[in-house]
Amino acid sequence: MDSNEATTSESVSKKRGKTKKVKRKVKPDEAPVQEMDQAEGEETEKKSVSGPCFPPTFSVSEIKNKQRRHAMFLKLKEEKRKQKLELKKKKKKERKALGDQAPPKEVPKTIENQRIYDETTVNPEDEEVAFDEGTDEFSAYFSRLTNPKVLITTSDRPRGRTVRFCEQLATVIPHAHVYYRRGLALKRVIPQCVSRGFTYVMVINEDRKVPNGLVLCHLPDGPTAHFKVSNVRLRKEMKRRGKDPTEHVPEVILNNFSTRLGHSIGRLFAALFPHDPQFVGRQVATFHNQRDFIFFRFHRYIFKNEKKVGIQELGPRFTLKLRSLQKGTFDSKFGEYEWVHKRHEMDSSRRKFHL
Repeated sequence: MDSNEATTSESVSKKRGKTKKVKRKVKPDEAPVQEMDQAEGEETEKKSVSGPCFPPTFSVSEIKNKQRRHAMFLKLKEEKRKQKLELKKKKKKERKALGDQAPPKEVPKTIENQRIYDETTVNPEDEEVAFDEGTDEFSAYFSRLTNPKVLITTSDRPRGRTVRFCEQLATVIPHAHVYYRRGLALKRVIPQCVSRGFTYVMVINEDRKVPNGLVLCHLPDGPTAHFKVSNVRLRKEMKRRGKDPTEHVPEVILNNFSTRLGHSIGRLFAALFPHDPQFVGRQVATFHNQRDFIFFRFHRYIFKNEKKVGIQELGPRFTLKLRSLQKGTFDSKFGEYEWVHKRHEMDSSRRKFHL
């Protein structure tokens, strides 16, 4: 047993000695390796100082680190902005040097000016359009035979924000009355409004204490339009707003209602207000259509001189999106629809609009 233990200990000691000898041989070679590492570090530092060199096909999305990718994206964006400003200044100097001989400015491409042509676009001088205007449901208003009288109501059990929105709408629309119905069906409200001489019923719907829908029914023969309401801002929520509006009849501006459908929607809005505005009040109600979104603004203006006009927003402001247009008065079951918004149309395009 003693002889075996001695042989194993001698073999282990020999192995240890061999490993130690190998380490001693490696030690003198460590100095040049360290020198090489320092030289490579100096080269990398020089490269980093000169700036990153990316191949021509490099994309920021190839950077896997999120923070580095975001920083590189901001850097590239700033460089593009500077190049754009320099090009703009250069073109401005060239136009100033040329004077009257300068070429016309390039018109930027937008979704509006690249809109797909619609066959239903209205020509104001068309005889067919003039005949339809003389015989439609709004002809009595435009011929000044009737004056508008609007009833503003809400859905059942409205919340405070919806109530305040209705009250502020009543100050914008002349001859408007607010009525809070309590479980009364709209089909029962309409005959009572017709008997009392109302020309419109406006219903404000809400969801989660926020106004989200508007039903506008023209009396006595319709039509009825249903809108989605969004971006409602009351007067207290607006910055730099003016004083509360006066009781003067405002002017009405309708922008970009170019198709047959948009023409009928524009006449629907126009018939809400009396035909003869009172220019002394200097108040304007604007319905601006852009990409089938209808933006409502209410302003007061003042002429500072022959060229400058001061504008002060009075509020409220909101955005409408047409969902459906129905013939006749409100009838959810048996009503005949002229137009219904379809979310998933086969020919849907960003450059195709309906209003």
